[in-house]
Amino acid sequence: MKEKFVINIGRQLGSGGKAVGERLARIFDIPIYDKRLIKMAAEHSGFSQDFFEKADEKPSKGFLSTLLGYLRSPVTSDDGIYNNPLSNDALFKMQSDVIRQRAAQESCIFVGRCADYILRDHPHCVNIFISASREDRIARLVSLHGITAEAAEKMMDTADEKRAEYYNYYSNRTWGAAATYHLCIDSSVLGLDGTAAFAEEFIRKKLADIL
Repeated sequence: MKEKFVINIGRQLGSGGKAVGERLARIFDIPIYDKRLIKMAAEHSGFSQDFFEKADEKPSKGFLSTLLGYLRSPVTSDDGIYNNPLSNDALFKMQSDVIRQRAAQESCIFVGRCADYILRDHPHCVNIFISASREDRIARLVSLHGITAEAAEKMMDTADEKRAEYYNYYSNRTWGAAATYHLCIDSSVLGLDGTAAFAEEFIRKKLADIL
């Protein structure tokens, strides 16, 4: 049976990380999971998708935990986490289970969601971080969302701060730091197609024993 592999992509907002992931998904003919994980985790857990959307890439000390903190009980085990479904820790645990299940069943790509840390023991994984210049990121967000450059810059900085806080909280690693990943690429240098091609070459070399 062919060995399964995973590609995990971290990204700055507006860097085109998801677009690069979609290109790699087509190249390797494997599925890509991003926002779909929220729906899948909700279906897996039986809880409302709304809980997952509110907690998406936010650490436990964020919005949902603060709002519902009085409902939380001390968490001392995995069972305790599951019995406290409204905490961000519980939602992270459920989403992590879905990520592990998908990685065990098929080769695939995960965008964000701390997947590189969750799958740190996977024997065949490639962890990539996509960045870009502020100018390119702002321009991309303006084009995608039809907003002003000022609004795009605010959106970008807010999202990156939340992503870093989420990743650092759950992984005890540093979001965006070169030592955290196998490969870091500035998509402004090569463009999205060039970045995907460069990443493909790296992936094939790193996973040469199974690809």
